[in-house]
Amino acid sequence: MRLFAAVLPPADVTDELAAEVALLRRLPGADGLRWTGRPGWHFTLAFYGEVGDELVPGLSDRLEHAARRTDPFPLAVAGGGQFGHGRALWAGARGDLDALRLLADRAEAAARRAGVPMGEHRRYKAHLTVARSRDGVDARPYVEGLRDFTSRTWTVADLVLVRSDLPTSGVPGEQPRYEAVARWALGPTG
Repeated sequence: MRLFAAVLPPADVTDELAAEVALLRRLPGADGLRWTGRPGWHFTLAFYGEVGDELVPGLSDRLEHAARRTDPFPLAVAGGGQFGHGRALWAGARGDLDALRLLADRAEAAARRAGVPMGEHRRYKAHLTVARSRDGVDARPYVEGLRDFTSRTWTVADLVLVRSDLPTSGVPGEQPRYEAVARWALGPTG
């Protein structure tokens, strides 16, 4: 299974972001970007790639432990930026970013302890991808459009293990499919 750990914003927050993205999609050149769909809006904590079925139970146990060790924390979708000279446009985060980074570090460590092959460690950058481009584009108007955006603040209360199925139809614009396969509440239990 192709898996990653994530924080999923609640529906009302993605509603707010969708309204902002609708404005961005009206900008000149926006049709040259591949806009991600709302089902794919998430803050990836750790990307695991293809994980063998035999490793999933151990990974799940370690992610549950990581969730229990992390208290719930406030977060909002806010601002934006780009990676790769306009190859990815993203919305950022505001709130307890230290807690978000700690949860990301714990999600990565959980995979390493479970035997999931991980690449080299990179410093976590909270982002939610809203559009991609095969060729770099001038993303400045879109980044500027996101600059003053801030969703309502919610309390992140769980860690989610997500399965990602890549498009196979070959239809242009087809999006990956995401399915939450496990969810663990943050904070100590009972």
